[in-house]
Amino acid sequence: MKKQIDFMGKRHIAAFFSILLVVASIASLSIKGLALGLDFTGGTLVEVEYKVAPDLENVRSLLSSDGYDKLVVQNFGSSTAVLVRLSESFNDKIGSEVVKSLSSKGQSVELKRAEFVGAQVGEELREQGGLGLLLALGIVMLYVALRFQLKFSVGAVGALIHDVIIVVGCFSILNWDFDLTVLAALLAVIGYSLNDTIVVSDRIRENFRLLRKASPVEVINISLSQTLSRTLVTSLTTLLVLTALYFVGGEMINGFAKALLIGVLIGTYSSIYVASNVLLTMGVTKEDLIAPVVEEGEEVDDRP
Repeated sequence: MKKQIDFMGKRHIAAFFSILLVVASIASLSIKGLALGLDFTGGTLVEVEYKVAPDLENVRSLLSSDGYDKLVVQNFGSSTAVLVRLSESFNDKIGSEVVKSLSSKGQSVELKRAEFVGAQVGEELREQGGLGLLLALGIVMLYVALRFQLKFSVGAVGALIHDVIIVVGCFSILNWDFDLTVLAALLAVIGYSLNDTIVVSDRIRENFRLLRKASPVEVINISLSQTLSRTLVTSLTTLLVLTALYFVGGEMINGFAKALLIGVLIGTYSSIYVASNVLLTMGVTKEDLIAPVVEEGEEVDDRP
């Protein structure tokens, strides 16, 4: 048997740490809110055409130096076509002002279009995204309850809510832009964290049936120790990919990579401590999971 690590011996410290992070996140969201991106707030879209493909970082720097605060710069269809999304309200002159800023270094820039992106679209997307998250959590709770047991379901959903609140809280505390790519990352975090929690829960259920004389704390410690190497390998390989995306993936997926980096770290932690901690708090016992005693002459279907 692998060396047993006393994870649950530190569960009270872990609970304090989780509560601290969740409270800080909720407080920041209540006081500061989120720095919503243009997908949610609306603004102005300007498309320009260069003679020679520009460096997008230089384009961003030129506009920032002229006072344009929240902006997104990306290629659109070709390397010479550039799409600029601004938080400023639309007016008839904003297109020519952007072209003037970009032409200040002697570049030949032609305005293709300038138009308003309505905030109403952003509001609808925000509502649909929030409903998507709630629906995902509801389906997860139902699935885990049917596959395992209600206490496991509460633990799994508690861990997922814990992860989502902390990721969103980090964006609020650090004042990072929250756009649709970050919302997509939150859904990915739910999937990643759930996968880890299911693996651990499956081993806990199996060990409750095998180790009938062990206490719940011992069973959970043994289960976590047995799945630890798998959890760490999965997390490290995922983090390597996300780190590469963060540094070389470009501005468009920067928020996505940041959200997933935080989510994978928190999700790995929560699959070890939060879900298992909830199980112990709810008083999980052998009777919740072990197979019933079979009387002579009876047959019991003990399939999961």
